Amino acid sequence: MKIGFLVFVAVALLAFLCSPNAVYGIRFVIDREECFSHDVKYEGDTIHVSFVVIKADSTWHNSHEGVDLVVKGPTGDQIQDFRDKISEKFEFVAHQKGIHHFCFSNKSPYYETVDFDVHESHFTYYDQHAKDEHFNPLLEQISKLEEALYNIQFEQHWLEAQTERQAIVNEAMSKRAVHKAFYESAALIGASVLQVYLLRRLFERKLGMSRV
Repeated sequence: MKIGFLVFVAVALLAFLCSPNAVYGIRFVIDREECFSHDVKYEGDTIHVSFVVIKADSTWHNSHEGVDLVVKGPTGDQIQDFRDKISEKFEFVAHQKGIHHFCFSNKSPYYETVDFDVHESHFTYYDQHAKDEHFNPLLEQISKLEEALYNIQFEQHWLEAQTERQAIVNEAMSKRAVHKAFYESAALIGASVLQVYLLRRLFERKLGMSRV
């Protein structure tokens, strides 16, 4: 029983590593608009989508405008519409197979770096009445395990992108805090020097008047 389970796990991992249905992820820089397409192979599949705005191409940019995303089906019908989002993770059922379009829009004056991920979830059912009635349940379990592994990979990718964005935001805030402290210190020193200069002039003027 233990050997059979190990064989099952080994076959499942091999199927996961060799399968072409991997998570599709891309990182790109958007100026105004960027569109991507994904060919859905089977009607009724669940499409998992995530995106994270990693950073803006400006050290001093601290806006939370985000980007827009419009998802359209093969016939041009609108499936999803997100506005001003920094991060989003969602899924939808493909009612038609074919090319689905994902179009991002950036209304910010800065270039934005976006991490974008798409995963098509397809589960293969096996005929329980086929001649391999003892082997088919094992294949079905392998298919379920493979899909679970893909979902874990998808979630992990999204969390990593979120973590990277937060690290960049924290670093940018630290730099801004240092620059702000530097400029405030410079302004304070300048004000102190000016104050000493004015007091000295005032003292010299009073001293000159007293001598007269």
